[in-house]
Amino acid sequence: FELLLRHQHAEMAQRVRLLAHPDAAVRRFFGRHLRNDVVAEEIVIDAVGFGAARLAAEHLAVERPGRIEIAYRERAVEHPGHWQASFRTIAGRSLRDDLRVAQHAAPFLELGADEPAERFRRTGCRLDALLDEHPAHLGRLQDRDQVAVQAGDAEIGLAFDGDGDRLGVVTRTGAIIWPDRQLMLYAADVLKNRPGAEIIFDVKCSRHVARWVRHHGGIPVMWKTGHSLIKAKLKETGAPLAGEMSGHIFFNDRWFGFDDALYTAARLLEIVSRFENPSAELEGLPNCPSTPELQLATREGENVRLVERLRAEGDFPSAIERITIDGIRVEYADGFGLARPSNTTPVVVLRFEADSDEALQRIQAEFRSNLQRIGLSLNIPLELPF
Repeated sequence: FELLLRHQHAEMAQRVRLLAHPDAAVRRFFGRHLRNDVVAEEIVIDAVGFGAARLAAEHLAVERPGRIEIAYRERAVEHPGHWQASFRTIAGRSLRDDLRVAQHAAPFLELGADEPAERFRRTGCRLDALLDEHPAHLGRLQDRDQVAVQAGDAEIGLAFDGDGDRLGVVTRTGAIIWPDRQLMLYAADVLKNRPGAEIIFDVKCSRHVARWVRHHGGIPVMWKTGHSLIKAKLKETGAPLAGEMSGHIFFNDRWFGFDDALYTAARLLEIVSRFENPSAELEGLPNCPSTPELQLATREGENVRLVERLRAEGDFPSAIERITIDGIRVEYADGFGLARPSNTTPVVVLRFEADSDEALQRIQAEFRSNLQRIGLSLNIPLELPF
């Protein structure tokens, strides 16, 4: 099922059938009991978009292995479900009717779903342009996307990844608002009605996230990187919001606790439409010099060994704290450095942030010397990406 979505074989997806009772399946979406005595009625998964469909598929596969055929079809006109209702709820709030948005639409159009553009228009937003080619990874947002927003008359640009569960944001001046900064915007909004709530973020996120959450009356919870790990932590804590640097945002507030980029975009538009200058508000979110996600390639298994030794033997003389929930994140008074083994490929994922370029270089130098020393002792040849 997920492969059908990822490879966007819409015709094939529409031919495969999901056999289950609709009410039972919907109950299972949201953690309730799935009836096991009903076996043969087709369900159209139109309620909540890509993320919910995947969630339903996961649950059904566990409950009835070998007995369920899964597909995704959207029939928003005939069956307005929870997604549409939630979008209408947002639209019914105070969205500005002159807000102009540039967006990626390719993945949704190829799947034959309702155009996201039409949904945004229903909120009163104006779609003035479409950004070029959707990125499979939000790190691939390039100059053409920034220029596309600047060249048009849009106040904000939205970019969706290939399967529609991650959101990229570009301001009217061409600045990219990376997901950890987006998370700060959502957190402040959620905490207005949920004071004292936990907000979950992964180890790759800016240290500004924790400060921002505390400032707005919440409890910051740093956790391991990984879609399933963050989702499990959200369920464990009951937090109203979680997010990853990769762009997965999980709303458990007025939503169902999974990542859906269209819903995230709707919440973003709801927030920024309160401001006279949305781009200025987005660009005003805390920021400082940082690197993107860097990858140190190794042979299979060497990334884990390297990070384990770095955790045990790393010498970081100016550090104030070491966080080891996922690899090692070294906190400094003026920044942080991270090294963690990837969950999916034989690479060490690295990221650095600091209050100044000079501090960034100092932190990187400490990591560089440790990695080179440990790599040499393990006989692991390294080509550092920084």
